[in-house]
Amino acid sequence: MGVWMGIWISSLQRRRIALTLALVFAVFSVLCTGLAGTAKTQNRPRSVATVPTPTPTPTPVPLATQPVNRTPITTSAATPTPTPRSTPPPRTEPTPIDRITPQLGEPPPPPVLKPKPTPTPPEEFAEDEIVKVNTELVTLNVRVIDRNNRPIDNVRQNDFHVFEDGAPQPIESFSREEVPISYGLAVDTSGSLRSQLQAVIDAGKTIVNSNKPGDETFLVRFISSDSIETVQDFTASKDLIMDGLDELYIQGGQTAIIDAVYLTAEHVAEYKKGDDSDRRRRALIVITDGEDRSSFYSQEKLFARLREEDVQIYVIGFVRELDKEGGLIRKSPREKAVNLINKLATETGGRAFLPESLSELPKIADEIVRDLRTQYVVSYNPTNKARDGSFRSIKVVVDDGAHDKHIALTRNGRIAPKGERPAVKVPATRTKPAVGTNKTP
Repeated sequence: MGVWMGIWISSLQRRRIALTLALVFAVFSVLCTGLAGTAKTQNRPRSVATVPTPTPTPTPVPLATQPVNRTPITTSAATPTPTPRSTPPPRTEPTPIDRITPQLGEPPPPPVLKPKPTPTPPEEFAEDEIVKVNTELVTLNVRVIDRNNRPIDNVRQNDFHVFEDGAPQPIESFSREEVPISYGLAVDTSGSLRSQLQAVIDAGKTIVNSNKPGDETFLVRFISSDSIETVQDFTASKDLIMDGLDELYIQGGQTAIIDAVYLTAEHVAEYKKGDDSDRRRRALIVITDGEDRSSFYSQEKLFARLREEDVQIYVIGFVRELDKEGGLIRKSPREKAVNLINKLATETGGRAFLPESLSELPKIADEIVRDLRTQYVVSYNPTNKARDGSFRSIKVVVDDGAHDKHIALTRNGRIAPKGERPAVKVPATRTKPAVGTNKTP
């Protein structure tokens, strides 16, 4: 009995131990299963939706760097913290030496006629030749017309009367013979002449075709002051001038008529030939719209220069396209252009033409040719011998005909020479005679 009790107690203890172990094992299994699920859940990849990147939130500055009033200061992560500025010194008024007086820049250079010279061999004189110098005689090219602007070609020397500063002058020579003509063609090729260019070229060819043996022509195109170009220098070849006219083209720019006339008239006046005793007639034909927009020279300087030169100026002015409306204190562009064109003609004894249409150009070209061919050459010896460089007014009067009034047209004055009078005779040299000299056999 006692033995069975002992066995039964031992069996009961074993059951308790086994039950305890089973319970511990169950708890352990549950724990292991939970841990494994947790790890699996943590290792599973998550799907994250794409969202826009948020704008960085300003980061607060630590309190240690904030001002004493503890006002929060924030700064953007992309913007550096500004460096504190020191207190600027009090402003003071600038002294007069700090003020810079505005000044104009250097004046533009004067315009220059761009040459295209025609090479000519140097002229030589014989060793025993004598060159006479006579700068006293004043030569005038005079046109005589009636009231209807028709030329008069039967005036005698005794019918002419020349006055300088109101005083009558003795006429030394008189001629109706044709002398060689040296003239220039100055064509405005700015945009304002675009629609008329071909008609202008044709009119120029009409004038050139009338050239006779001994005549010489040069051709210039002009736009602004820095675009006054010699297309063909003085030549007796009609073909060269014709080719130059065909090469003309329109170009944009601010028209400088005064500069173009100044330079081309000067070029005509200075051109001399050694084989015709300098008895050439000189003229300049200008074709333009008459509106000067940007010239270096003023009108005063231009006409002062023209008084020193015996160059007749003929102007063909296309002024119809210009604005005829003016303001309270200024003239209209058309009125200013007409005044300039007329003054160029009257001051030099030339003529102005203001065509209403292109169909008038052939007739105008014929009239210019006729005027150049039907002029009188009158020379007088001035009674005022003072060489003071002053301006002397000139007026020529012609006796009226039996049935009509005669009107003489020539330049309205001259500039007296200045300085000592040159020698009457000088030995001939092997160089071309200087300007203003005459060669005699």
